[in-house]
Amino acid sequence: MARGGFPGGMNMGNMMKQAQKMQQDMLRVQAELEEAEYTASAGGGVVEATVTGKNRVVGIKIQPEAVDPDDVEMLEDLIVAAISEAMNQAEADAAEKMKKVTGGMNLPGMF
Repeated sequence: MARGGFPGGMNMGNMMKQAQKMQQDMLRVQAELEEAEYTASAGGGVVEATVTGKNRVVGIKIQPEAVDPDDVEMLEDLIVAAISEAMNQAEADAAEKMKKVTGGMNLPGMF
C-alpha cells in the first residue's frame, strides 16, 4: 500500500473527487426524472395514464367506449392498470439511469 494512500494507488483526494462527481450526477439524474413523463395504456388503449419520474400522476385519458355505467369496476381496474404500468416504466428508467451513475453500486435512498 502506498504511503498515505489506499490499495491500487487511489488516494483520499481522488476518492473525494469521485464521490462528489457521483453526487452531482445523481442530483442531475434526479432532476431529469422529475421532468420526465411516462405514459402507459390499458384495455387496448382505452385508458391511458401519464406519470412523472417521481411517480406523480399528471394525466388520465379515457376513451368514451371504456365508460359503461353498468361496469364501473372494469373502468376502475383499467385506470389502476394503466397507472401501475406507467409507474413501472418510470421506476425501471430511474433504476437504469442511477445504475449508470453509480456504476452498479446499490446506494440506499437513491430515489
